[in-house]
This record gives sequence, C-alpha cells and structure tokens, in this order.
Amino acid sequence: MVTIRPAVPADAETIAVFNEAMAYETERKTLDPATIRAGVKGLLSRPSLGFYLLAEEAGTPAGQLMITYEWSDWRCSVFWWIQSVYVRPEYRGKGVYRALHERVRQMAKEAGGVCGFRLYVEKENATAQATYLRMGMHETRYRLFEEP
Repeated sequence: MVTIRPAVPADAETIAVFNEAMAYETERKTLDPATIRAGVKGLLSRPSLGFYLLAEEAGTPAGQLMITYEWSDWRCSVFWWIQSVYVRPEYRGKGVYRALHERVRQMAKEAGGVCGFRLYVEKENATAQATYLRMGMHETRYRLFEEP
C-alpha cells in the first residue's frame, strides 16, 4: 500500500537523487549535485515557496512531487504548480502518481484559495502526458517561454 507524506529535511538526499534521475531520464541532463541539494534544502526550509510530497511503500521511497505557488490576480487565488515528479521505475503503473495527485487535491481543498493545478511536461513524454490526462488534467492553449 502506498502512503503519502510531506517531506521533511531528512528527506533532502532522497529528493535530490530522485531529481537527478528524473532530469537524466527525461532530458538526458546531469544536474550539479551541490546545486540540486542546495535547491532541495532551500525549498524544504522555506514553506512559503512550496513543499514536497513523498510516496512510500512499506517505508521505501517510491516517488515524489513538488508543489510551488503562483498567484493569479485574475482569479484572486493561487495555482499550485506540480513539479519535480518522479516515480521509481519499479513502482510505475502501480498507482504511485495517482496517490500523490489525489493527496495534492485533498490538501488544496483543505487549504482553500487554490484555483487549480498546473504543470509542464516534455513534449515527447507521451507516457506522462497520458497519466496527467487520466487524472483529469488537460492541455492548455498556452506555450511556455523562458529566459535563462
């Protein structure tokens, strides 16, 4: 049975390792170990920026996601951005992401003032896109731009 819990500072190494695996798997990108560890610890120490959830099966970390916040003046409420999604390969297809997503829904309902969830996904990651569609999400008409 999968359990979902908020991450704590002691989980920083697990989260960093999951992020490294996700970045390499989805983008063939190798993250700088010191930077990702500082980034994970930075979010864990500043709950005003967001939070991580960990999925565990029998006490073993199986997956994670991170939530960050975006204020919407149009809606006078907050979007929760789902980021840093990772499920270990041996746990895929077993409801780990579904459990994480359902917990996010529950937390948002309890928190109030959340107008929706957003995420971005690699254009070629058809498996993840199918998962998000099954969870009731849909593709928006917006394109994502960035300036590094």
